[in-house]
Amino acid sequence: MRLHKLTLTAFGPFGAAQEVDFDALSSAGIFLLHGPTGAGKTSVLDAVCYGLYGAVPGARQSPGTSLRSDHAPVDRPTEVCLELTVGGRRLEVTRRPAQPRPKKRGGGFTTEKAQSWLREYDPEQGWKALSRSHQEIGEEIGGLIGMSRDQFCQVVLLPQGDFARFLRADAEARGKLLGRLFDTRRFAAVEERLAELRRAAEAKVKAGDEQILALAQRIAQAAGPVAEETALPEERPGEPGLAEGVLQWAAVARSGARERLDIARCVLAGAEGRSSAARHALEAERELARLQQRYEETLRRAAGLEDRRAERDRCHEQLARARKADLVAPALDLRDEAERAHRAALGARERSRAGLPAELAEAGLEQLAGRERELRAGLGALDAARRAERRSREIDAERSGLERQSRSDEELIQEAAEWLAGWDTTHRTLREAVETAQDAATRAEQLAGLLDPARRRLEAARRRDALAVQEGTTAAALTTARERAVDAHEKWLALREQRLRGIAAELAGQLVDGVACTVCGSAEHPAPARAEAGHVDRATEEAALVAHRRADRARADAESELGVLRERLAAARAEATAPEDGTGATGPADRAPVSVAELRAVVDRLTRDHTDAHRLAAGTHAAREALAAAEREHLGRLDDRQRAERRAAARTSQREALDREQGVLRGELVKARGACASVAEHAELLARRAGMLADAAEALRAEQGAAERLKEADGRLADAAFRAGFDTPQAAAAKLLGDTAQRELQHRIDAWQTEAATVADRLAEEDARTAAAGPPATPDAAQAAYDRASKVLRDGAAAHAAAQERSTELDRLSRLAESEVRALGPLRQEHARVARLAGLTGGTSVDNERKMRLESYVLAARLEQVAAAASARLQRMSSGRYTLVHSDERSGGRRAGLGLHVVDSWTGRERDTATLSGGETFFASLALALGLADVVTDEAGGVRLDTLFIDEGFGSLDDQTLDEVLDVLDSLRERDRSVGIVSHVADLRRRIPAQLEVVKERHGSAVVHRSAGTLSG
Repeated sequence: MRLHKLTLTAFGPFGAAQEVDFDALSSAGIFLLHGPTGAGKTSVLDAVCYGLYGAVPGARQSPGTSLRSDHAPVDRPTEVCLELTVGGRRLEVTRRPAQPRPKKRGGGFTTEKAQSWLREYDPEQGWKALSRSHQEIGEEIGGLIGMSRDQFCQVVLLPQGDFARFLRADAEARGKLLGRLFDTRRFAAVEERLAELRRAAEAKVKAGDEQILALAQRIAQAAGPVAEETALPEERPGEPGLAEGVLQWAAVARSGARERLDIARCVLAGAEGRSSAARHALEAERELARLQQRYEETLRRAAGLEDRRAERDRCHEQLARARKADLVAPALDLRDEAERAHRAALGARERSRAGLPAELAEAGLEQLAGRERELRAGLGALDAARRAERRSREIDAERSGLERQSRSDEELIQEAAEWLAGWDTTHRTLREAVETAQDAATRAEQLAGLLDPARRRLEAARRRDALAVQEGTTAAALTTARERAVDAHEKWLALREQRLRGIAAELAGQLVDGVACTVCGSAEHPAPARAEAGHVDRATEEAALVAHRRADRARADAESELGVLRERLAAARAEATAPEDGTGATGPADRAPVSVAELRAVVDRLTRDHTDAHRLAAGTHAAREALAAAEREHLGRLDDRQRAERRAAARTSQREALDREQGVLRGELVKARGACASVAEHAELLARRAGMLADAAEALRAEQGAAERLKEADGRLADAAFRAGFDTPQAAAAKLLGDTAQRELQHRIDAWQTEAATVADRLAEEDARTAAAGPPATPDAAQAAYDRASKVLRDGAAAHAAAQERSTELDRLSRLAESEVRALGPLRQEHARVARLAGLTGGTSVDNERKMRLESYVLAARLEQVAAAASARLQRMSSGRYTLVHSDERSGGRRAGLGLHVVDSWTGRERDTATLSGGETFFASLALALGLADVVTDEAGGVRLDTLFIDEGFGSLDDQTLDEVLDVLDSLRERDRSVGIVSHVADLRRRIPAQLEVVKERHGSAVVHRSAGTLSG
């Protein structure tokens, strides 16, 4: 991996955009990153880490901290752009953190989300975009580099303070650092996984043992007293031998339960025999007592029958008389019905005669019928009069209709005359409206052709004014750019001349004793030139040249921009002053500039005129339709007036004919109405009188018929009473009983007869008479004997059932226990195997002699590789004195396998790295860091790291050691590596010409590049 360029904007202490050219710095192999405290040296490294991983190292990425510079203006976004080559691909990563920005609408700020861009350079197509996803970019960069952020920070940024602490740390601290670098979490995960498997297997075994013990408790509960004879096994869950002891104890319990079951079976058989004999004796005594009680009850029921015999005879006689009276009941009902009908007919006759005239109050049936026929005949003679009256009403209605039509036609004729009187004026007005709308349409088309050019001139005038203002601003900027370009050119020429005057001192600075001079060829340098005060080096001259070229490019850009603006301004002026006929603008002979206000007034006037003309033109169709409608109405009114006049002449003759017919009908109606107001009223009066006579005649006929039926019913009733044996009908009616009363009497008689038959049958029973003749029965004594035998039987059956259930339950629980023991066998084997592996990887097994965990074993192997790689550089830095060796000895209670010792070749003794001095600790930690970088690189898949950074620690070295350390670092160039040293040591600024200086300023820090040369001695 090689870094090419870093651009950071509003990042950390850098308020403005800063660019770091790593290609220029790396050309010398070693470059120095220096600057005052707080200037932002570490921020440059943070920007590299942020560009790659989207986060900065360590606590600087903690919550609440911000990467945005406080020196940057609010509208300048924080951004880091890193260009690098990794895996043979040239990439550019641009990242922006989440940061506040001003709202586009309104005041205040809003938080903008973090953004990322990834591009790749193609020699044929140039830069092409790959992704804008944080996750995809992180996976792509991480896969190419092959290291996590922590590994990158330890391997590429090489924090020497951390490795100094690593040398003095104990095994636990070293293990944590190495674990982060080499990502041995998978081995720790293996340890934890095996421990979890061991705990899980142990929990399963204990759970199985607890299940077996629970079954043993259930067996003891089911065995009852048998379990008290033998105690449960004393082993606890998880201990060996528990399962076998439970099975043996269960077998003993089952044997005792079977013995108790045989005893209970024998006792139950004897109790069943005694209970059966007692039951038979009890049944015999109960049957004897029942027969004796039955005979006594029969005697009591026979005496009661004799007491109720007189009542039974009375009910029998009453029922017989009621049944004879039932034969007379139909005649009684018929006579009552005839009497009710006769009374109703008498009432109806009296009501019908109340409305008749006095002379007809006592009239007979023939007289009433004759009078009715006379009235019916007079009613029929009124039909012709009804038709004449109906025709008279129709004539009146027709005359009313003629009057209405006459008034309507008169109004129509008058309205038509009034309308036709103003027809000439209306026709002329409508014709003028059509002509006005047609003229307005022509005017609207003309104004539309003038409005668009006027609007274009107005827009051109607005652009002209805006471009004129912009031209003045751009011209002022061009003047400033020209002045700056002249100043930069003069400054560069002055610095170049000053450097040429002191070039001898610069060449003398490259002289080395014993090496021929590149100018004179001499190997001796008795009096090399010294640099005077204010000497200008090559880097300063090149910086001035770059500033001159930048200023010259800015001047050229300003001139180009001004030329483009002036061309656009000329085009706008030409368009704004173009002549427009008919608009009031300037003509061909007058091309003076026209103001925006004047052109806006012209456009407004044309717009208003066009709107008015268009509005009038829109009424053309409506005006034509109105004219056509008026002409149609004129013809229609003339036609309506002529038809109305013809209808008036026809109505006069029709009215005269109706008057003649009405006179004839009125004479006929006067005769037919008589004293009534109308023929219908007269007919209604006759119909009402005829109806009254008909009702009176019918009522009289009904009364005579009812009297005949009543007389016939009286005769039938007397005959029926005599045949039934009663002297009078009233005597028969007195003996009548309802159906309910008769059923009640019959029920009493039937009940007495049924009881008599039952008593006779029971008195005839032989076994009852025999039982009654014997001694009284004793069922209570037999019941007591049976209860005692039943209790003994129940106790025996309960004991037998309990013994049977206990034996069955013990068999079932024993089978369950055997099944649980068989199922637990593979779990015990798995637990033994997993526990052995967990103890071995966890360092607690007797087979692990050094008590070293698996992760520690892997880290010890990595530390041994790091120590071997570091020793090669440490020997050179210490002039062959020191060598780092790995130790896997266990000291005290600390972790074994992560010991680190230094071998001193001067004394031949091995000692702990914590005993090294400050300077020795520095180059030992530097050697360790470089060795660790090599090992981690190989661990990451052999990704080449062409750019490294070393942070501080050089101030603790003497001159000789510093030279040796720099030689080691300079040897890294053999593999085309570049090393950046971050240090405050002033001597390094003299020894390392290629420098990146971070300058601290009031408005934010800035970076300055110094020229790179060969490493001075």
